[in-house]
Amino acid sequence: MEVRYSPDPVAYRTMTSAELRRFFLVDSLFVPDSLPMVYSDVDRSITGSAVPAQNQLRLLSSKKEMAAEYFLERREVGIINIGDEGHVIADGKEYKMKCKDGLYVGRGTKEVVFGSVDANAPAQFYFVSFPAHAAMPTTHVTFSNAEPARLGTVQDANKRTIHKYIHPKGIKSCQLVMGLTELEEGSVWNTMPVHTHQRRSEIYLYFNVADDAVVLHLLGEPTETKHLLIRNGQAVISPSWSIHSGVGTRNYSFIWAMGGENQEFDDMDWVPMGVLG
Repeated sequence: MEVRYSPDPVAYRTMTSAELRRFFLVDSLFVPDSLPMVYSDVDRSITGSAVPAQNQLRLLSSKKEMAAEYFLERREVGIINIGDEGHVIADGKEYKMKCKDGLYVGRGTKEVVFGSVDANAPAQFYFVSFPAHAAMPTTHVTFSNAEPARLGTVQDANKRTIHKYIHPKGIKSCQLVMGLTELEEGSVWNTMPVHTHQRRSEIYLYFNVADDAVVLHLLGEPTETKHLLIRNGQAVISPSWSIHSGVGTRNYSFIWAMGGENQEFDDMDWVPMGVLG
């Protein structure tokens, strides 16, 4: 498990592109038959993936970083499959996971195992975990049953659908909020005007990014913005003081996950367009 420490807003201002990528970009995900994970000091999140091809993959604790006997001893995790059909086994119960299905696994679950239906067309599980002070029931949701919210306009090139999976009116969790956003063809902007939320951090995973396309992810203080160039299957860790927005060379999708002081989706500190710098 890789460990990351986030810079503060002062140190961030003088960072090179390579330094920004080293601190904020997660580009080691979706390796076949592997479970890469990044542990961040930002709200103690763990971001990872599982691509079970030839073998099933078991989610294990890293005792050095977590000091836990099993991964979910004091944590919860949200999982979304962005690959072909697979399954997750949580304490002996199997949950079938088609593409874009989601699963919440609560604190106290001792065993989590990832598998695929076809080794030649494996599932691609993306997961984000935060510490949890309470145990909530493990819950599966299909993509078609996730709560949709349609936002944006053609004129602003940001027409999109937000699918909410783990949130106060959907799957219950301790502090994790998670969902998936899809931009329509011809729309390229997400989350503009931008915002921060001082009370929680956020992690973006970009996917459905074409091989010949890129996304520019904006980050930093509103008056001191920088960008990261993102390709398919890469994630960005966004601390509470940073904006998080993106624009692509064509439409794309992304998974967002938040953890912190509250679970209110609309708890955002909006930044006027004239303030951005």
